[in-house]
Amino acid sequence: MKIIDDFLNQITMYRLVLYYLIGLVIVAVIYSAFNLLPYDPINIIYSSLFLVIFSDFVNDLLAKIFDAPTNIESVYITALILVLIINPVKIVADFLFLAWAAVLSMASKYIFTINKKHVFNPAAIAVVLTAFFLKQSASWWVSNLSLLPYVIIGGLLIIRKTQREKVILTFISAAVLTLIAFNLLKGPFSFPSILSRMFFHSSLFFFAFAMLTEPLTMPNTLNLQMIFAAIVGFLFVPNVHVFSIYSTPELALVAGNIFAYFVNPKQKLVIRLKEKIKLTADTYDFIFPLEKKLDFTPGQYMEWTLAHEKADVRGNRRYFTIASSPTENELRIGIKFYEPGSSYKKTMLAMDEKIPIVASQITGDFTLPKDKNKKLVFVAGGIGVTPFRSIIKYLIDTNELRDIIILYSNRYKSEIVYQDIFAEAQIKLGVKTIYTLTDITQVPAEWMGEKGRINEEMIKKEVPDFKERIYYLSGPHNMVVGFEKALKNSGISKKNIKIDFFPGFV
Repeated sequence: MKIIDDFLNQITMYRLVLYYLIGLVIVAVIYSAFNLLPYDPINIIYSSLFLVIFSDFVNDLLAKIFDAPTNIESVYITALILVLIINPVKIVADFLFLAWAAVLSMASKYIFTINKKHVFNPAAIAVVLTAFFLKQSASWWVSNLSLLPYVIIGGLLIIRKTQREKVILTFISAAVLTLIAFNLLKGPFSFPSILSRMFFHSSLFFFAFAMLTEPLTMPNTLNLQMIFAAIVGFLFVPNVHVFSIYSTPELALVAGNIFAYFVNPKQKLVIRLKEKIKLTADTYDFIFPLEKKLDFTPGQYMEWTLAHEKADVRGNRRYFTIASSPTENELRIGIKFYEPGSSYKKTMLAMDEKIPIVASQITGDFTLPKDKNKKLVFVAGGIGVTPFRSIIKYLIDTNELRDIIILYSNRYKSEIVYQDIFAEAQIKLGVKTIYTLTDITQVPAEWMGEKGRINEEMIKKEVPDFKERIYYLSGPHNMVVGFEKALKNSGISKKNIKIDFFPGFV
C-alpha cells in the first residue's frame, strides 16, 4: 500500500485520471487486435487521434476568443472520455459526430457557462446535445465485460486519490435500489440477473470513476455531494423516464450538474497578485485583492489554475486551502516550497502582479461544527495550519467564543507561521496554542514549548479533558496518519476525529 500511496502522491488527480483513460484506450486497442472486443483497433486509434487533436484545436480557439487560460489535461481527459463512450468510427460520416461532440464539449467550458463557471460535465453535455439534435447517441462501449477489470482497478486508484468513497457508494446504492424498485413494480424478476446486468454489462463503474466525481461540476461539501450522487444514481437507471424520454447516464449526470450548480458557490475568480510575504525560508503567503468579499466557510479550499509553459507531470492545477477569513477583503493562501520544485510551484514563486491565476471551486468540509458548545482540538503539522489560520481569524473578527486548543507541530522553530494570529486569539478568545518541535537536536535553549512528535502522552498532558473533544487534523498525509494513530491510542473514537482532505494530496 505504501508503494501505491507514494505513486499517488507524486501525481495530481487530473494526471491520474488522464493516465487511467489512456490506459483504457491502449487496452481496448490491444484487445481489439486479438478479437477480444468487437472493434477494429485502427478505428479506435483514428477516433482517439481525431478527438484529441480536434478538441485541442477547438479549445485553443475558444480560449483565444474568450481570453481565458487553458488546461490541456482537461481537454485530453474530455476527449478520451468521448473516445470511450462513442463507438469507434467506421465510415467518414462518423467523424462528423465526433467533431460535433468535440465542439460541444469544449464549448461547455466557455459558452455554456454562468458567471464564467461551467455548469455541465463537458463529455456528458456534449453527447446529450448530439442525441437531441443530431440523433446520434453515446454507446458507452467501454462497459464491455472484457474491459471491466481495468476500469475497476484504475477507478479504485482514483477513489483512493480523491477520497470519494462515500460518494461512489451512495451513487451505486441509489442506482441498485432504483433498479430493484422498478423491477418489483413489474412483478416477479430474477434478482441475480438484474444485478448482473447492472454490475457487469452497464457503464456503472466507468461512469462513477471517470465522470461522476469530476470536481468542478459537483457540489462542494460531502452532504451535498451524497445528495447529488443519490440523484444521479436514481436517474442512471434506464427505467426512469419523463413521457417518452428515457434516462441515460449522460442525462442523469447533466441533471445532477444542474442540482450542483444551484447549491454551489458560484465564484470563479481571475485574479492577480497583490503581495507575496516570506514567512519562513521556504514558506510564503500569497495575497490577492478582492473586488468584493468571498463567500466561503473558514477551513475550505479552492482549485487554483496557473497557466505556464512546459508544465511537468503534475500539471497546472492545484488545490490550496484558503488561509484568509471571509471577514477579510483579500484572499490569502500559504504555500510551502520544496526542492526539487514542480513547474507549477516554480512559476508561482516567480509570480508578480502581471500574471493572472484562476481561483474556483470552493469546497471542503473541514469547517467548524454548528454546535458552538462543542470542545475542539486543532492538530496541525507544518503548512497544514492554514485552515486553522482562516478559522481563528474569523473567530477573532466576529468575536465568537469557542473552546479550542491548538497543537501545532513543526520540525524547527523557524518553520512556525501565523504565530501573531494565534497569540491574538489567546488574548481575545482564550484559544490556547501549544507548539512542539520534532527535531529535538535543534531546539533553542530558550524554547518554552513541547519537544518531540505529538503522541498520547503529549495529548493527555496538554488536553486534560481530551476524551470530551472533537479533533481536527491537518497536514501532510504521513503526518496526519501519525496524529490519528496517537489519538486512537489515547482512546479517542474515530467519530470524534475529523481529517482535512489535505489539498496538496491532489
